[in-house]
Amino acid sequence: MSRKPEYFMHRALELAQQAADEGEVPVGAVVVYNGEIVGRGWNQPVAGCDPTAHAEIMALRDAAKQLDNYRLNECDLYVTLEPCTMCAGAIIHSRIRHVYYGAAEPRTGVNESICNLFAQPWYNHKVAVTGGLLSGKSKQIMKAFFAERRKDR
Repeated sequence: MSRKPEYFMHRALELAQQAADEGEVPVGAVVVYNGEIVGRGWNQPVAGCDPTAHAEIMALRDAAKQLDNYRLNECDLYVTLEPCTMCAGAIIHSRIRHVYYGAAEPRTGVNESICNLFAQPWYNHKVAVTGGLLSGKSKQIMKAFFAERRKDR
């Protein structure tokens, strides 16, 4: 059974909620290979004292372990927020085939917001990118998280 991209983005949104429940900025990501989720990640930099523990990085690490390969050819990444520079670099170097993301990130997003890093000609791997997948739900979870944080101050 072939699942639609929305199915996988909903799984990423569940992981974003997990991040929020843990007090982390609510971003979630899944890596999909042959129609199955092989990697899961959610933001964990605060809990892990690790500035690289973004949802995308965690999902890529999980998938690489599951597939026993640092190259994630033929894999797709679903993430609830437009990737940052660090995550875009990891996505390119891991050879992800296609990135689907939810909400744009106007301050640090590097596909549509501040630049289009994925389209630069100097990379030897090209990643297809689709933005705006369930963006309303991604924005909603982000707004709710920050509203709650402001309320607690």
